[in-house]
Amino acid sequence: MRVGLFVTCLVDLMRPRIGFAAIRLLEAAGCEVVVPAAQTCCGQPGYNAGDRAAAQALAVKLLDEFEGCDYVVAPSGSCAGMIRTHYPELLRDAPGKLERARKLCERTHELTDFLANVARLERVPGSFNGTITYHDSCSGLRELGVKSQPRALLSRVPGLALKEMSEPEACCGFGGAFAVKFGEISTHIVERKCANIAECGADAVVLGDLGCMLNIEGRLRRRGDLKTKVLHVAEVLAGKTE
Repeated sequence: MRVGLFVTCLVDLMRPRIGFAAIRLLEAAGCEVVVPAAQTCCGQPGYNAGDRAAAQALAVKLLDEFEGCDYVVAPSGSCAGMIRTHYPELLRDAPGKLERARKLCERTHELTDFLANVARLERVPGSFNGTITYHDSCSGLRELGVKSQPRALLSRVPGLALKEMSEPEACCGFGGAFAVKFGEISTHIVERKCANIAECGADAVVLGDLGCMLNIEGRLRRRGDLKTKVLHVAEVLAGKTE
């Protein structure tokens, strides 16, 4: 099957190895991976800020770039959720675009959901010697139902042991622009998340959205925790953690 990888802005700019890890996993599942070179943003920042015109323009651009793929996969519940959940509403009044958007939405998946439920990946390339705890990022969990999929895949990683933290489904406080607009509230939320991570005592916290990763890692380091690794689930599954 021909899979278009939507890399996402943050991955492209901040941690490209997540994208390469996603490619390795998709290829291990037998997929032909296509990465449109001109791809940019899914439009979520503009959509959340009320700039519908900019968000619509980016949504149409994405439709044009990925429409020829059998599936669209993103290593982000946030971006996949934007496409799958919000594009139909965003493009409802765009002439000739709504039906195209609906069809693309049906073929769009967050990475672990695609690997577990569509590609049915049985063996993962990576290994990890230690314990991890998993943070359920809000958009993937609440918009796409991503919960058991990453845990099922992580259970197949040799050497890895999963240790659940308290309140794994609680928000980390990032929320895109929320962390900027409401910094004190965001800090309070992420402090609670980091306290739960510390109490758990795992070697690494693993999750599926880079925004959450940046927020959690930043707070952990400010708390003086220089030891706990913060890793994307694709990095662990693909064996690209260094």
